[in-house]
Amino acid sequence: GAIASRLLDGTMIPAITRVGELFDKKQYFLPQLIASAETMKKGVEFLEPHLKQSDEGSSRKLGVILLATVEGDIHDIGKNIVALMFKNRGFDVIDLGKDVAAEKIIKEIKKHKPVIVGLSALMTTTMVNMKKVLDLAKRDGVDSNFIVGGAAVTKTYAESIGAEYAKDGVEAVRVAEKLAKR
Repeated sequence: GAIASRLLDGTMIPAITRVGELFDKKQYFLPQLIASAETMKKGVEFLEPHLKQSDEGSSRKLGVILLATVEGDIHDIGKNIVALMFKNRGFDVIDLGKDVAAEKIIKEIKKHKPVIVGLSALMTTTMVNMKKVLDLAKRDGVDSNFIVGGAAVTKTYAESIGAEYAKDGVEAVRVAEKLAKR
């Protein structure tokens, strides 16, 4: 279990993060990004049973985190990596998947009462649905901490909608641990 955790945190996550950086700099292109994401997915599938084994003995539970890629967005590799990192740190993760409607996210928040809700969007055209989720939460009196992230999302945008921002998985875990201690 510990070896799987070190492999994921120390090698695979930094590697896929680097691929993302190279893609952003236009040194990698879509085929390299997709191939890397597929490789990461296969590696994670292989490691996941071993990661679960190492988690079974852990009494360190930091609470429930609910994750979703917002409506209209079908990109979930980043969210999936963040989900694994949260699980590794002792959070219980409920992953609603990709292309999730704001109303469904609110319904699931009411049902599971997570300490943190993480929303992901890769595209500027879909990140507006993050605001829709937060607006519905406010309207319905749903009290939760929100963290937003994804390629299109900025700290300024996060602050403008009343959410915390995480630029990557490492920062998402740091922000989540801080929020869970409140």
